[in-house]
Amino acid sequence: MNATNTPDHTPGTDPVTEAFIALHHGLPRQGPGSDATTRRLLEAAGPLPERPRVLDAGCGPGRSTLLLAEETGAHVTAVDLHQPFLDGLAAEAARRGLGDRVTVLNRSMDQLPFPDHSFDVIWAEGSVYTVGFDVALRAWHRLLAPGGVLVVTEIEWTVPEPAGPVRAYWDAAYPLRTHAANTDAAQAAGYRLRAHRPLPESDWWDEYYTPLAQRIAEADQHQPGRPEALAALRAEITMRREHGSDYDYAAYLLQPHDRSPRTPQNGTAMTTWTTRPETAEDITAVRDINLAAFPAAEEADLVDALRADPKAWIDGLSMVTEAPDGTLVGHALLTRCHVDGAPALALAPCAVRPSAQRTGAGSAAIRAALDAARAMGENLVLVLGHTDYYPRFGFTPASRFGIRAPFEVPDEAMMAMALDDTRPVPTGTIQYPAAFGL
Repeated sequence: MNATNTPDHTPGTDPVTEAFIALHHGLPRQGPGSDATTRRLLEAAGPLPERPRVLDAGCGPGRSTLLLAEETGAHVTAVDLHQPFLDGLAAEAARRGLGDRVTVLNRSMDQLPFPDHSFDVIWAEGSVYTVGFDVALRAWHRLLAPGGVLVVTEIEWTVPEPAGPVRAYWDAAYPLRTHAANTDAAQAAGYRLRAHRPLPESDWWDEYYTPLAQRIAEADQHQPGRPEALAALRAEITMRREHGSDYDYAAYLLQPHDRSPRTPQNGTAMTTWTTRPETAEDITAVRDINLAAFPAAEEADLVDALRADPKAWIDGLSMVTEAPDGTLVGHALLTRCHVDGAPALALAPCAVRPSAQRTGAGSAAIRAALDAARAMGENLVLVLGHTDYYPRFGFTPASRFGIRAPFEVPDEAMMAMALDDTRPVPTGTIQYPAAFGL
C-alpha cells in the first residue's frame, strides 16, 4: 500500500480502513516494486553469510520474504500487523517447502522484541512510511549484526520545488524529503549510505497501479467505506500520472558507521577499521603498503605519479585504513579520468598489507573513498578488477552504461558505478591519466 493507507496494514473498525485493505487484497503488490528490483537490491547488498538472518519489516503478503528465503537460503523473520497477510505468507511458505525458513510475527516494525545484532539484513520495501523513516532507522540500528546491511525504500522529492498540487497532496498524506535530506537523516541515525537506487517507473505501473486500477474499476462502490477509499486511490493514481516526475520511490542501502565488515566464511577474524584521507605524513607509508601488497613496484610508482599530476589528483580521495595501533594497513585511490571528455573517477590502485588481507581493511578504504567522492558531488566511478570482489560495492560491467576501455579487456572485468542513480552518466571511451601509460 502507498502512504495514503493505514499504518502497518492494521485493520480496525474504521470502514474506510477495511475498504483499503479489501481493495488491495490479492494484488501482486501492496505498493511500487518488482521481483527484479528486489533481486537488484539483493545483489547490491553484497555477499551475505551462508545462512543470513533476515528481517522483512512490514512484509505485507510476503513477496519479498519468499524471494529472499528461496534465493539466499536465509531464515526470514517476517513482521506485519495484518494477521491475514501473515497467515497467507505462512501457508505459501509451507507450500513452497520454505516453512523452516520463514517465521511470521504480528508486531509493529518499530517495536521489535529481538536482541541486539539479531539480523544480517533488514529489508523494508514500501513499508517504512507506516512508522516514518527516522523512527524506523533508529529502531533498527541496534538489530543489525556487525557488517549488516539495511535495505529500505522511501518516497522522496526528485525536484527542489515540486508543483503546488503534488506538494499539498504529500504534505497531507506523508511529508516527503529530498534524497539529500534523507541521506542526512540516515547519517544522523548512525548509518552511512552505500547506495541509492530510484525504482524504475515500471515498478509503479506494471506491478502496482495498473492492477490496482483494474481492481478499482471492478469494485462494488456501495459497501461501507468504499466510496472514500476509492476516491483516495483514484486521487493517488492521478497524482502519479500528472506529477510523477516530482517524486519517486528510491532504495537506500545503509550500513551502521560503527560496524566492521562481515566475517568471511573461512572464519578469518575481522577488525573494526578506521579510515581517513591521506596526509603528507602518510606518503611513505602508502608507498610501503603498495610495495608490500604487489610483487613489483608498478602500483607504488603509479600512486606517486598520480599524486604529482594536478590534473589527476583530487585531495581527499586517497583513503587509508588505520589499525587500532595507528599503523596504516590499507589504501584505496580515486583519481580523475574522463569518458569522452566528461569527468569520471578511476579506482586504482587498491592495496592492503599481507598481514591485514582478508580482514576488511581494503573494503573499508574503498567504501570510505566512494563515500568521500559522493560527498564531493562526484558520480561515475570506473574500475578494472576482479569480478568476484568489486560488485559487492555496487560495480557492474561498464558496457551496461555504454562505456568501454581503451584497450582489450574482458567485458565483465571493466566495471562502472553511478554514485547517484538519478544523474546521467556519459558514454564512450575511458581516457585515463597519463600516469597509467595508456
